[in-house]
Amino acid sequence: MKLFNPSVTRSALACLILTFIVSCTEMLPSINEPANYSGNNYNEIFEAFWNGMNTNYVYWSNDRTNWDSVYRAYKPLFARLTSFDEGNNSTAERYFTEMTSKLIDSHFTLTFQLTGTVVTPSLNRKIEIDKQYPDSIYALPTNFFKSIVAAKYVDKASLRTGTDTVTQQDGDSPFTVVTGTIRGNILYLYFNQFSFSQAGGETLPVLNTFFNTLARNLSSVKGVIIDVRDNGGGEITGLNFLLGKMVRSPLTYAYTRAKDGNGRLDYTAWAPAILTPQAGAVSVTQPIVVLADHTSASMSEITTLAVQALPNGRFIGTTTWGATGPLIPSVYLNGGQFTIGTPNFGNSGFLSVYTSSAELKSADGQVYEGRGVKPDEWVPETAQAYRAGVDLQLEAAIRYINSH
Repeated sequence: MKLFNPSVTRSALACLILTFIVSCTEMLPSINEPANYSGNNYNEIFEAFWNGMNTNYVYWSNDRTNWDSVYRAYKPLFARLTSFDEGNNSTAERYFTEMTSKLIDSHFTLTFQLTGTVVTPSLNRKIEIDKQYPDSIYALPTNFFKSIVAAKYVDKASLRTGTDTVTQQDGDSPFTVVTGTIRGNILYLYFNQFSFSQAGGETLPVLNTFFNTLARNLSSVKGVIIDVRDNGGGEITGLNFLLGKMVRSPLTYAYTRAKDGNGRLDYTAWAPAILTPQAGAVSVTQPIVVLADHTSASMSEITTLAVQALPNGRFIGTTTWGATGPLIPSVYLNGGQFTIGTPNFGNSGFLSVYTSSAELKSADGQVYEGRGVKPDEWVPETAQAYRAGVDLQLEAAIRYINSH
């Protein structure tokens, strides 16, 4: 499971900060940058990491990890690692993995630059849980359900698909978009990541087909299905790009707050996260159903929350991944990603920490980080159904729309 880092333009980033966190004109107090901490030995690297997390981690008010107990337990262990060598590196990596294994931030990732080891606690936890369910969708190839949707459910004459290669922080990846009608009057849209700003020769025409149908034939549309299953997220600006064309009035669908000082619980006030109508938007009053599941993460979950906040919105599927925190370059906020050990290990440092920049709660005050967003209608997915060519979640969405 890949959780994408948002890749946004400068103007989009400015808009994002205005919408999600705080005013661009507000000055936050300076903090001790974790990258500036000394990294002469493992003991100092531990101190830099522990203090960096104390300052930058945004979930301390909800996370049950006792960070002071972690300090007392691991401080003497790191102090015993007296020299940089392969064996001590392995031991230090194990210690860092242990001490962060239960953090609720599902974006949280450790990258050890000397060895290239990458640790994502939420992924490790999910793998252990899924071992208990051998007949889950994980038994099938990625995007297996998409071929069922295209082959069985979407009207052949309306089916449009496209794939472009787009650039994410960790390299190039395929961006796939599928749209069409189901039974002539239900408009369907699937995409595997939020990379709308990079939509090109194949994917942009598919997206335009979807939006043109809304704009020109809305009266003949009985409902809309947005499919973000197996979608790890991406650009946070994709929310307004997609749902902003379906509303004519701003909608507060969540709240965010960031860190504003060195203290563990130094937070900004909660700021509204607003879905903003876009140019040419139409008012979709028909049912809007989002399909999401346990592989839907990050922007997929934020989009799911926004759909749930709509008066005509509904979430069908299974509980999502639980990685709802927005990700913004740390230069803009007193929190989020940081690197330690740069004085002695170059620009990449000894350890890179990838963590949410802000905390998000739903419109009704729930923090779903580490828990996942629960569906309005629970419909489990099974490999058995997919092997039989049946998409239970999509069929539930069709039934719901036809009943309204």
